[in-house]
Amino acid sequence: MATERFLLPDVGEGLTEADILQWHVAPGDTVEVNQIIVEIETAKAAVELPAPFAGVVGALLVSVGQTVPVGAPIIEIETVSLDALPSDSAPALLVGYGPRDTSLHRRRRVAPAPVLTVVPAGPAPVLAKPPVRKLAKALGVDLVDVAGSGPGGVVTRLDVEAAATSSGVSAPSGAPSAVEERVPVRGLVRHMAAAMSLSVSTIPHVTVLLTIDMSATMELRERVNARPEFADARTSPLSFVARAALLALRRHPLLNSVWCDDPQEIVLRPAVNLGIAAATERGLIVPNIKDAAQLSLLELSTALRALAATARAGRSTPADLRDGTFTISNIGVFGVDAGTPIITPGESAILAFGAVRRQPWVITASDGSEAIEPRWVTQLSLSFDHRHIDGQAGSRFLADIGATLTDPALALL
Repeated sequence: MATERFLLPDVGEGLTEADILQWHVAPGDTVEVNQIIVEIETAKAAVELPAPFAGVVGALLVSVGQTVPVGAPIIEIETVSLDALPSDSAPALLVGYGPRDTSLHRRRRVAPAPVLTVVPAGPAPVLAKPPVRKLAKALGVDLVDVAGSGPGGVVTRLDVEAAATSSGVSAPSGAPSAVEERVPVRGLVRHMAAAMSLSVSTIPHVTVLLTIDMSATMELRERVNARPEFADARTSPLSFVARAALLALRRHPLLNSVWCDDPQEIVLRPAVNLGIAAATERGLIVPNIKDAAQLSLLELSTALRALAATARAGRSTPADLRDGTFTISNIGVFGVDAGTPIITPGESAILAFGAVRRQPWVITASDGSEAIEPRWVTQLSLSFDHRHIDGQAGSRFLADIGATLTDPALALL
């Protein structure tokens, strides 16, 4: 047997480090080539790494939560010689680093474990973060008696406070009413912070807002979803907003460009890689749909649903997050009406789509008379790079989107 060390690879383009999210193996485990052994989080996405060697795990060289530079050893595997392997276990090429043996299947992905401290409690260890243990001690609560409501039975601060209340235990004199909790900034959160800081400090933002009556689009959505071919896609209001934005980008290509400082020039992108801002448990990410303008409404709706599901599951790949050209942020799903979104670095504009609500709206009849009716109303907010997109260009682009959503028949023109 020989000891092999697996070095952390660069799973993206030029990434320099990654955080260890979860180990799927432990010392003494037998592993096969291409078996998922660890989940890491880079500045772009969470990635599962397969074993490059077959053998027995000798040691885990890094711990969960640790930030590791690319090229550093992360695991030792005691490999066996080829002669010692059974005839049906010849080594295959490593997944992601060459042709793949399609008979091999990835293990079901397990949700990442939080950074926790295990509190010995006789035969039943308790999972709790240090601040939660400190609060329990201050309130006189025995964690062994607390049922954890967090993932995998993790005891949370609310669990401890509820246990203290139900038992009639009050905080001891001088004990703090709340315990400060410190969360390390890693992975996607750190990347988001850096990207947003770079965007605000280098791009002069201008934001324009538009309130529209999109009742006609909501009625069209009902008719579309009643069609059999849309049974699985089930278009959402976002599908129509995205479609309207893509149509407007054809007429206003400057919004699908990017400003370059060296050399100083404006680069007009030939295709629209439509980014959709997604809030995940690990932070904000913006995966994008490649060449989205070429998709039909059905294809676009299907792609949006797949993108959202992949992001929520933490399976967005670095390729999903690269090369975006225009972004939509659907803040309406949080019940928010409008905002001033921050441009994704490398792009020139971002559209925020607010909540669609029933609101009173003034309707003007053909004879000029007016009436107030309840209508489906929403707000659109567009932030753009004012270095090369002036107020007229940005406003006309936003008005173009609004006109299509107000009267979707305009899309036929």
